[in-house]
Amino acid sequence: MSKGIQTILFPVDDMQRAKAQFNKLLDAEPIADAPYYIGYKVAGQDIGLVPKANAKHMTGPLPYVHVDDIKASLAVLLEAGAQTLEEVKDVGGGRLVASVRDCDGNPIGILQDAG
Repeated sequence: MSKGIQTILFPVDDMQRAKAQFNKLLDAEPIADAPYYIGYKVAGQDIGLVPKANAKHMTGPLPYVHVDDIKASLAVLLEAGAQTLEEVKDVGGGRLVASVRDCDGNPIGILQDAG
């Protein structure tokens, strides 16, 4: 079951410059601030900044649809013609992510929280 798009990641060249811009744009301070990820939680939405060097398949913002069963959701996307960009992987704490390129070339992420 889909819980909708709740997370969007932005690949950035300069993490500190992007952080300053997003702090002002969102009128918020990050809830996570590390060299590999700066994250915000605003109105139930997770917004993350990642260095472009770590975002190999990201050519722009990447939306993540939150799902209950990431493997089943990935299978449905692939059956519908999507191509795998990133296999299912644990990014910490049991949170699983994967991404595909849809039939029109758009990147789509899927995310399953632990538990």
